Amino acid sequence: MATVLGIDPGVSETGWAVLDGAAGSAPKLAASGLIKTLPSQPLPERLRLIHRAVAGLLEEHRPEAAAIEEMFFLKAAHTIRGTLQARGVILLAAAQAGCPISEYNPRTVKATLTGSGAADKRQMQRVVSKALGLADILRPDDVADAAAIALCHLRTGRVKRLQVLEIHGGGAR
Repeated sequence: MATVLGIDPGVSETGWAVLDGAAGSAPKLAASGLIKTLPSQPLPERLRLIHRAVAGLLEEHRPEAAAIEEMFFLKAAHTIRGTLQARGVILLAAAQAGCPISEYNPRTVKATLTGSGAADKRQMQRVVSKALGLADILRPDDVADAAAIALCHLRTGRVKRLQVLEIHGGGAR
């Protein structure tokens, strides 16, 4: 079974989702949530809180891998600095835990899950809910995005493993 921690980084709100994906079966949502910091807090304190929370998630769930959204620079310029710094402390927490981390841009996540890199938010939420066997869509959006990133990692990881098997003559080594 592969356990993946998906992360949608942000300095105010960082969404996260832990998925368990056994080969040959649908992935399951094991846990999810939102790491929130307050704008009134100094930035270094907010970053420390994000780092501590992600380190705690890595310790609690012990994922085989983590997947994080790459920066997408169409967001407001004033949020870019904080988001980049939040990504930095998230990457640091993963490195300290010895957890490999993969990065996916939003278009890749959308294309992997829906077949279209231009899928809208609602379509993505429906696909994530269906793939995880959920009755309702995940809320808030940052949590749904984190689950989508983890699903993308599970799906692209399976493709990579299949390619490795083909290279090695169809047998596992």
